[in-house]
Amino acid sequence: MGVPGPCPGSAGRHLTPVPGREEADRALARLGAEYEAIETSLLALQDHAGRRLLEGADLSGTTKERWAEAERSIAVLWAYFDTYTAALATARELRARRRWPSPDDLAELSELLYGTGLTVDGAASPTEATEATGTAGTTAAAGAAGAAGPDAGPERFSLAELVERINGLYARSLDVIVAADAVWSALPARIDLLSAELQRTRSLAHSVGVRPGEHPAGDDLERITDELARLRAQVIADPLAFWVSSSTGSSAPGGGRPDTVRYDRAARALEDVRREIEAVLDVRQDAERRLMQLRDVLSRADRTLTEARQARGEVLAKIAASEVPAVSGPSTALYEQLVAAAEYRRRAQWHRLSPLLESLEERAEEELHRARESLTAVTAPLAVRAELRGRLDAYKAELARHGLAGDPLLLERYDTARRMLWSAPCDLRAAEQALWRYQRAAAEALAPEQEEYGGNEWEHEGET
Repeated sequence: MGVPGPCPGSAGRHLTPVPGREEADRALARLGAEYEAIETSLLALQDHAGRRLLEGADLSGTTKERWAEAERSIAVLWAYFDTYTAALATARELRARRRWPSPDDLAELSELLYGTGLTVDGAASPTEATEATGTAGTTAAAGAAGAAGPDAGPERFSLAELVERINGLYARSLDVIVAADAVWSALPARIDLLSAELQRTRSLAHSVGVRPGEHPAGDDLERITDELARLRAQVIADPLAFWVSSSTGSSAPGGGRPDTVRYDRAARALEDVRREIEAVLDVRQDAERRLMQLRDVLSRADRTLTEARQARGEVLAKIAASEVPAVSGPSTALYEQLVAAAEYRRRAQWHRLSPLLESLEERAEEELHRARESLTAVTAPLAVRAELRGRLDAYKAELARHGLAGDPLLLERYDTARRMLWSAPCDLRAAEQALWRYQRAAAEALAPEQEEYGGNEWEHEGET
């Protein structure tokens, strides 16, 4: 690389505009400010923590490829900066020769400031050169495309084109460094925290008997452990594979965010396992209470079934011509499972006790409901008899209130119905017919009084 003097044969016919003294001074001041900014940025890039991490990391995949390209770009950046530094020093030296520069001095200074005579040995790839240059002009793009690597010929630039190239390569290099540093700053620490939570959950799971191969939650913990180990290793080796560029189209270096999809999925899976283990812990804490409640429910179901069997015998003895359903015995399977649940509790096999208790509680309530329905069905004939007896006494009381209780026909039909309802076994159909006949006779006896009130209220009551 080097800084040329005036282009050969250019004396007296400059291809670039010749500035005046004040314009040249302003250009040198601007170039000096740019120099300070570039130097500051390059030194900051050199000292960036992300850069030092990338240099010392065992990289792979996308990050390895992009960092290798960024390292070449950084080397080229310093080469460009050296050329820029030398050109600025030459321009300043030329300007310092005379307080009032001659036209030749101004022409030479103009060539340095605006001409394309700066040369840099080829160091950037065609892709780097083209992307860094962008749409700066066909001349610069053509010169950039001619650089194919360290063995390519020298490139020629103006100072403005050189600054543009420096800015482009700097932005691309910084983007790689900032993105990798952002991923390394975010994900590994979060993965480590989740791994610590995972270890606490594993210890808790082990204490309640949730182990791999014995409980699904134990298998889930193993899968989450393996996933977090793989995820951390991949994040360390290839952080850029976990970087999502900004969707806003911003060209600022580091525009984007770390990709946390896999981490979030593992965190949700661990939360699901944790809730399941908490449910097992709840079982351990109130297992005895739930077992006692189960025994109580099953005991009530047994007592109800016993009552139903006794009632069935009474119905068969007291009620004739009635179909009485059979009464089943207690559920042997439920009692066997209750014994198994007690054994799980004794052996502290909480992960097995939890689902068994939930099933038993539901089935025990069903068993109690079945026993109550059985008792209701068995005692239905006795309820019918009691209802018929009540109606008979009510009719008699009503007749007595009207002074008709001594009527011979009514007494006869009352005695017939009462004998049938209080005899054993009781024929409900015959007793109901007798009651109906008594009712009709009572209605006829009360008819004169009832007509003046709009009809006989017993006229259709009890008809079959």
